[in-house]
Amino acid sequence: MPDYFIYYASINIVGAIFFGIMLHHDHTSIDKQEKQIKYDHALFAFLLYFISDAIWSGVDSGVFPVSTFSVMVTTFANFVLVTVITYRWLLYVMAEEQIPGRNRLIIKHALIFPLFVSVVVILIVYIAAPGLLITADFRSTRLFDVFICTIPNIYIIAVLVYTIRKAVKEKNPLEKKKHLYIGGFPIMAIAGGLLQMVLMPELPIFCFASTILMLIFYIKSMDSRISTDPLTNLNNRGQLLRYVSQESNLFTEGRNTFIVMMDINDFKMINDTYGHSEGDSALVIISSAITSVIRNHHMPIFLARYGGDEFILIVRPVDEAEMDALISDVRESIIKKCEDENKPYRISVGIGIDKLLRSEDDAFARSLKRADDRMYENKMEMKHV
Repeated sequence: MPDYFIYYASINIVGAIFFGIMLHHDHTSIDKQEKQIKYDHALFAFLLYFISDAIWSGVDSGVFPVSTFSVMVTTFANFVLVTVITYRWLLYVMAEEQIPGRNRLIIKHALIFPLFVSVVVILIVYIAAPGLLITADFRSTRLFDVFICTIPNIYIIAVLVYTIRKAVKEKNPLEKKKHLYIGGFPIMAIAGGLLQMVLMPELPIFCFASTILMLIFYIKSMDSRISTDPLTNLNNRGQLLRYVSQESNLFTEGRNTFIVMMDINDFKMINDTYGHSEGDSALVIISSAITSVIRNHHMPIFLARYGGDEFILIVRPVDEAEMDALISDVRESIIKKCEDENKPYRISVGIGIDKLLRSEDDAFARSLKRADDRMYENKMEMKHV
């Protein structure tokens, strides 16, 4: 069956090439965040699986020598790599969702335990009773199919638990969708594998499904990197410029528009006294505090890290009085977040607010300048309190 082998192996090799290109791009990137590293580990596991599956198709089609040993090696490799893929995706999801304690040694051991046990068990069965996994005509048995489906599902269920819990708590519809997509990805890929196993074993549906889904996911990830500040996960300055370039984002009938500038007080002191890593932690606290407040205020708000320790909000309330409540909640949230993190310093911010006037030429730039001036006035007032 050389035609079947050429077709099947070619699809897998093309998938491996795509994933190799993505890995090379990430390897040369300066973005070395924990979640990106673990995403690349999942990519590498996929790449190895595609190569292994291509070799398996050579044995299955008779192009390569067919024997108990060759069938055992290729089916075992496929089993291990499918399990590693789901294990690695779980680690990526835990990093993406910022699951507490994920890097504790006991958690790491608990996560790898099913993978380790399954590999040991299937090795023992291969050695002691290979007939339970391979038929007389060198085909995998139903028991092997149970192995290759059951163990990865343990990791898939864990992924679903983490992401669904996040999605339920999330009020932002875009963020909710992101959680569900990350959780649903392995289900869609495994569904492709099950369809291949049950209906069309000579068609590499799992490779098709995985490659398409990972490409979509990778493109979305690249879009996010272009528009998102890597430290705080807020919109960056480039995304701000794209946002304000559309007039409909700034002026809506029946709503006011305010530009809010925020700057951390004594940020240099935090860096000089406690180190730049603690300064980064302060920025994360501020972004988390503001984000949590925004979720509780039901009006259009755009939030971005403007640069350094400066943050900008574009707020569009119906009633101007809503601004006072928003600013008050932001200040209280920052204090609470700092206390919850048990920091040895107190974080406060200077805030400047200006109403955007549509009648002005270069309205946004003028309003931004006024908000910035008022922010520094507020900082000076706070120093003298």
